[in-house]
Parts: sequence; structure tokens; C-alpha cells
Amino acid sequence: MPLPDAWELTAEQREFVRLARDFAATEIRPRARAVDDAGTESPLDLWKRAAATGLTDFMIPAEHGGGGVTDLTTQALVQEELCHGDIGIGNLLTSNGFFAAPVLALGTDEQKERWLRPLTGPEPPLTALAVTEPDHGSDAAGIRTRALRDGDHYVLTGQKTWISNAPYARRFVVFATVDPGSRSRGVTAFVVDRDTPGLSVGPPLRKMGQRAIVNAEVFLDDVRVPAGDRLGAEGQGFAGLMRTFDASRILIGASCAGLCRAALDLAAAYARERVQFGVPIIEHQAVAFRLADMATRADTAHLLTQRAARLHDRGLRVTAEAATAKLVGSENAMFATWAAVQTLGGAGYSQEFLAEKWLRDAKLEEIEEGTSDIQRLVISRALAAS
Repeated sequence: MPLPDAWELTAEQREFVRLARDFAATEIRPRARAVDDAGTESPLDLWKRAAATGLTDFMIPAEHGGGGVTDLTTQALVQEELCHGDIGIGNLLTSNGFFAAPVLALGTDEQKERWLRPLTGPEPPLTALAVTEPDHGSDAAGIRTRALRDGDHYVLTGQKTWISNAPYARRFVVFATVDPGSRSRGVTAFVVDRDTPGLSVGPPLRKMGQRAIVNAEVFLDDVRVPAGDRLGAEGQGFAGLMRTFDASRILIGASCAGLCRAALDLAAAYARERVQFGVPIIEHQAVAFRLADMATRADTAHLLTQRAARLHDRGLRVTAEAATAKLVGSENAMFATWAAVQTLGGAGYSQEFLAEKWLRDAKLEEIEEGTSDIQRLVISRALAAS
């Protein structure tokens, strides 16, 4: 069930929401179970159909061939609708936006055109953002992948893990350090082509949920990257990454709001039809109160996401607000999907319904791009500094 928005939407926003909602209902939701069962295969045919409708590049600026929806408010509305269909597939379809974000934040005009233009049109490649390492997940400042200057090139050496889209990606934004031990001061970003000698990708990692996006390790063995493929100056990568995370955490909140709504819709529909002790279970107080909690949490996730997005679009610093949107959205999604399984009972535990899949999917959002503990730390630091 779509939630009424607290703010008036523009005609363009309503059109994008309608497009995403229709695609989610007709294309995404019917494929959710089969994609989950496939395990380690992304639905590339669905990616191509989404690209043909503009749903894979709507967030790319119009001057580089994209849909020109650069405000995070509209992006979050679209993300929520796609993830109401299926959060794993929805996140896949907008994943090139995560590659584009540091390019837009740090790149020159020439670099933006060179790397963003190919992401538009009916057959765009998949891309990847390579940050996480085996010993450094949420601590992006501590990455150890080394970037050593060698004339007009850099030589990258290191290992990345849990990189989304890695088996399919044609280009990577790789974060490395030019000054080991200096933490954030040395972090620098590079765009690396898939075919560059020394870059290799491991086998797909088997995951608990969100299997539409395939993850793998990326190995960098003396990978030579032209200095012209560095994004920004040496040491600017961490600031660009944090700006990327401010936006992406808001979009994660939007994804979770869509998942909350999906779980609520399923649980409420089942509760209206399922009869126990002579009445539909929606009339049982325990079930009714659980559904009320789900509705409240879905609304909260949506509103906090929209608040953060609208503040971001005003040019304000939103690190704490983005952390709040992600923290609340992800934990509400965990509750809503658990509550859906609980409401459906044995049917929820089976694969007859998507509730059990959604519960597995939701867990990722409490972990990726900074765990819930990290988000609480960000929020507490903001409170201490205020």
C-alpha cells in the first residue's frame, strides 16, 4: 500500500514514482523468488529492461546523458518503490548510482563525461564501488590497499571483499591509500577498468539474502592506473567517500521503507483472509497490534528518509540525519519482516510466501555501509558536538 506523502510532490516526482511502482509490480515482484533461488546470478535481463525504461540511469545528470534526477528526494521516492517490489532487485537496478557518486563528488568535467556517459542508454554496463577489505569493513579510514606513485601511473596492490556487482562490473571505483598509517588522510580514489592487467575477481560469495546483487572479492596485484584516472587530489578520497555515504545511507533508508511496506501489505492481506476461532486473525488483538506497529515503523522509515533527503537537497550537512534514516529504516525493516513471518505463522516460515526471503534480505541493511553500531556512534558524536 503506498503511503500518503507528507509533502506535496511535483508532477515530475509523481511520474517517476508511478513508473517505478508499475515496474516493481509487473517486472520485479514476479521475479523475486526465482532470483533468490538462483543464488549467485544477477537478473541481467531484468537489468536491461529497467535500463530501457530509464530506471538504471535516472540519477545521472542530464548533461552526461542520464535522466537528470539529481535531487535525493526524488531518488529516495523511486528507490522506495523499486524496493517495495523486491529490495535486492531494486538495489541492483540503481547500483550504478553508487559508482557515479564519487565520480560526481571528486571528478573533473572530463572524467564525469568519460565515465558517466557509458552508464546511460538502453544497454549500460554494471559498475562497482570497491571499499571494504577483509580486515576493514565499517572502518573505511583504515583501508590497506596501497597506491604507490610510479611516474605518470599509480600501482595498486591489495584485496577488496564483499564488492557488489564485482563479477559483472566493467569499471570499479577503487579506494586505496597513498600513505599507509595516515588513515583518512591517505585515502585516494581511482577508476579502474575491469580489463586492467593485475585486476582479478574471485568466485561469487554465497549470501543469506539480497542475492540479486552478486558479491565477490577483488584482487589488485600491481595494477597500473594512469594518474589521470585518479579522482580528485591525493588524500581527498575519504571526504568524497563520506559524502557518498551520506547520500547512500539515505537511499538505504528508502529501500528499507519500501521493504517495510511490502511486509505490511503481505501480513495485513493474510490477516484479513486467515480465520481462526471463527474470526479473521486481523481481529485478534495481538495480530492487530503487531500490524499497527508495522504500519508505524513503515511510516517512520519513510518520513525520516524524506527528511534527510530534503535537508541534503538544501545543501546542508546531513551525516547524523543520514545515519538516523539508515539506522531506523534498517531496524524497522528487520522488525517488519519478522512480524510478517510471525503473522503468517507456518506459512511465513515456508517458501510459499516471500516473507522469509524478505527477513533474510532485511538483515543486510543493518550491516552494509556501516553497521547499526556505527550509525549510533555517528549520531552520538553529532550530539556531543552540538
